[in-house]
This record gives sequence, C-alpha cells and structure tokens, in this order.
Amino acid sequence: MQPLSASNARVKEARKLSRRSVRTERRLFLADGPKAVEGALGVDGCVVEVFATTSALDQHAALLATAPVTLVDERALASLSDSVSPAGVVAVCRPVDAPLEHVVAASPRLLAVCADVRDPGNAGTVIRTADAAGADAVVLAGHSVDAYNPKTVRSTVGSLFHLPLAVEPDAAAVVRAAQARGLTVLAADGAGEVDLFEADLTGPTAWLFGNEAWGLPDELAALADHRVAIPIHGRAESLNLSTAAAVCLYASARAQHR
Repeated sequence: MQPLSASNARVKEARKLSRRSVRTERRLFLADGPKAVEGALGVDGCVVEVFATTSALDQHAALLATAPVTLVDERALASLSDSVSPAGVVAVCRPVDAPLEHVVAASPRLLAVCADVRDPGNAGTVIRTADAAGADAVVLAGHSVDAYNPKTVRSTVGSLFHLPLAVEPDAAAVVRAAQARGLTVLAADGAGEVDLFEADLTGPTAWLFGNEAWGLPDELAALADHRVAIPIHGRAESLNLSTAAAVCLYASARAQHR
C-alpha cells in the first residue's frame, strides 16, 4: 500500500485537530508517540485511526498489530505531530474524560485538582505525576488548558489514558463535590497555615493546585479545609507548579501507603 502524503484529504482533516475549536466540535484529538498510542489502545473504543510511517510500523509491530493503521509518509506524519523529532506514530482518539460526578462517586482516596492551570506542559506533568503517585483521578477545573492540547497529551507520556480525568469549568463545584464525598481538600499555598510535613495526609484527600503565575484565587482557597505550604529550607523563592504538585502528591501517597 502506498503511504499517504501530507496533501491527502484524510491527513489534512486529521491535521485540523491541532485546533481546539475543531477538537471540541468533532470530539476527537491526536495522541502523538508510541507511549500515548499504547495508552489510547488500552482504552476500549478510544482509538479511531492510527497514522504510522513504514519504519514506525516495523519498529512497533507488536503494539500496532491489531490497531487500525493507515500508512503515511514521513512528511505527512510530521504534519500531524508538534514534536521536534516525531516518533512516527499518531493516533486519532475519542475523548476519555468523565463527568465530575462519576469521578467523585468512585470514592477516590487521592485526587489532584488543577485550577486555572494554563500551561499544557504543566497540566500534562501533573497528570503524569498523579498517575505515578497512585492518585485515583485528576480534575482540570476552571479555565485550565484543554486536556487534549497536543502538548498536554504528549507531556502525560500515556498517563492521560491510565486514570480517570474530569473537566469542570466551575472550580468551586469541584471543591464542594470532593468534600461531599468525604475528602479533605488541601490547597497548596506557599502562605498556608499548615506545614506539609506536619499535615495529616492519611485520609482521603483532594489536592488543589493553582495557576502557575498567581496561584489559587483567595475565594477558592478559602473553600479548602486547609491551606498547606511546602517548607522552603534554602533560598529559592518557591517551587514551580509541577514540582510542588509532585511533592504534595507523593507526600499523600507515602502517608496513605504506610
């Protein structure tokens, strides 16, 4: 079979999914790279089509053995990827997010909530970290970045498909829903009244993380049960969002897995 070129109509239509408006309208997105594609193939009904180069098909033969693969040339694949060095495989996927009520109804013990997190790399890293720490779900709340932004998807390195994800425009509703299910909501706040390493993290917990530049709005942080600060022992002013999230989530994981 002759690989499709970048000018092929199917490739052009898939390329439009780089735009949020098209992703929203079609309820489809692109997963770039073998780890992302592997994760997507592990979710029933998620993958619509996989575009792969001939070399990638050979390299990832076991992964793609039962996938709906369409061969494309290198230029066509590069047009579908926003990676500097495309790995040769991109999947067209259906969204995997679930309603907030479904996520909290599952009685999570560890929940990561991103409120107004705008950077796709940060959002993706928090999802990946939550997966690694054994969190039960992630919520992108408020005006957070699109979960299916190509950079967000790539930054999760497949973790987007490993744990439940909810998208909820009303961040306050997320806090209330978590509390209603018995979770203690902890706002990560550099000016918090509770030291992270003195906090009781053994019970069901929802961590609330704010925007990279301005943190959590006061009115949202006020809804949390406690504001928790990560102690800074050196001269650094603060930690960036994804690092702070990693410290907090692993502190909870350590307490819950003792």
